[in-house]
Amino acid sequence: MAENGQLKNLSMDFDQLETFLEVARHASFSRAAEKRFRTQPAISSQIRGIEEEVGAKLFDRSGGRVSLTAAGKAFLKYVEETLDARKAMMVAIAEMERVPRGEIIVGANEGTCLHILPHVFAEFKKQYPEVSVNIKRADYAKVLESIIDNSVDFGVVSLPVNDNRLTVVLIHRDELILIAPPQHPLGKMKSASIGEASKFPLIVPKAGHTRDAIEQLFHERRLKPNFTMELDSSELLKRFVAADVGIGFISRSNVEEDVRAKALVAIALSDAHVRRDLALVFRKDKALSRAALAFIDIAVKHKSAQELVPAPTR
Repeated sequence: MAENGQLKNLSMDFDQLETFLEVARHASFSRAAEKRFRTQPAISSQIRGIEEEVGAKLFDRSGGRVSLTAAGKAFLKYVEETLDARKAMMVAIAEMERVPRGEIIVGANEGTCLHILPHVFAEFKKQYPEVSVNIKRADYAKVLESIIDNSVDFGVVSLPVNDNRLTVVLIHRDELILIAPPQHPLGKMKSASIGEASKFPLIVPKAGHTRDAIEQLFHERRLKPNFTMELDSSELLKRFVAADVGIGFISRSNVEEDVRAKALVAIALSDAHVRRDLALVFRKDKALSRAALAFIDIAVKHKSAQELVPAPTR
């Protein structure tokens, strides 16, 4: 009839089980009918259906009294466990709707993982410690692929994003700047032109939006850049620039710690303003959990707080 505390291979529903429980508790079909707002024949019919299904008599009706048989007592134990488990499940699901739980998976590139997301996730985990966070590091193209194939809940990528299947929410404002070691000829300058940058060896990303923007800057000015090294890591790019192999272009937020540590100098572009804004991106048809909605809310609030901070003096 039952195995491991669960009803097995039975087609009866929870309504029948609750009827059985009321009859057992009150030792009365008529009292159970009152509690269940049914007629007594309807209650009797439900009990007969259960007895036929389990193949055993569950109640002894002799002598004008209703009592549980041995089979009925065994069945009662499983019914109580089943209904308790159902109640616990309903409470847990309702709780998840009120307090975000579960897991969110976010895809982003190296620089975003290291310099933007830690602040957002720190605030998120402070407010929602029950939600597990999984970060998948990938380049721009692979992050977008992961969003489309639903292997991540969100991607955090640089704008623009041109795909009408995706919802795009701006979460971080940034700009492209030059970086150089402090001892470099540009190191004492607050700003420099693209022409001045073209005089020095350049360390650039192998691909992506930043690489496209760099090539566009030089193309518009009919300048030939001296690409001395191509790297697929923003952290490596910074390390080679610090070693005076060349100068580089990078998002301002990616070098704030290095500038404070005086390992690098941030130099604004005097004749160009290239945005490197970041957006939270997800499928338009995705049903967002409460955890996911909470993450969006915190990421957007983080952007708003960031905008209140004065821009660095150039």
